[in-house]
Formats: sequence, C-alpha cells, structure tokens
Amino acid sequence: MERAIEQTLLEPEQIVESFGDPQARMYYRFYFGTVVGDKHLCAVVKLLGDDAFLLTAYLTDKIKKGVRIWPIEK
Repeated sequence: MERAIEQTLLEPEQIVESFGDPQARMYYRFYFGTVVGDKHLCAVVKLLGDDAFLLTAYLTDKIKKGVRIWPIEK
C-alpha cells in the first residue's frame, strides 16, 4: 500500500497528535475495499526538530484519540 501511504501523507482527511507522544502525528485517510475491508489507513510520523520520518503505517477501524491538528475543530 505504498501509494496509499503517500496519498495519506499528502492528502490526509485527519491529522491527530498522539496523547502519549506529542512529537508523533497520526495521518488518517479512509479507503474502501482494502485486503481487510473498508478501513482507515494510519501513517504515524515522528517529528524531531526540523526532521520527520515515518514510524509505521497500519489499517484500523477507528481513529485514535488525541489532539486533532487538522482539520481544526471549531
């Protein structure tokens, strides 16, 4: 799912800051018809100063709780 991970990072539907690690951001995008059904793809990015890197990516039924970064809650 490399292309889906790239799309999720470039065009996320939601970005959430982790409660457990404020330097971790979870980028979410929903995909229909994955190998395990309709799921959210979560790409977890670690921010370190001026650098960032992908920690992991996985399919999930739910968006984890945390501070929503984008879109901004009103």
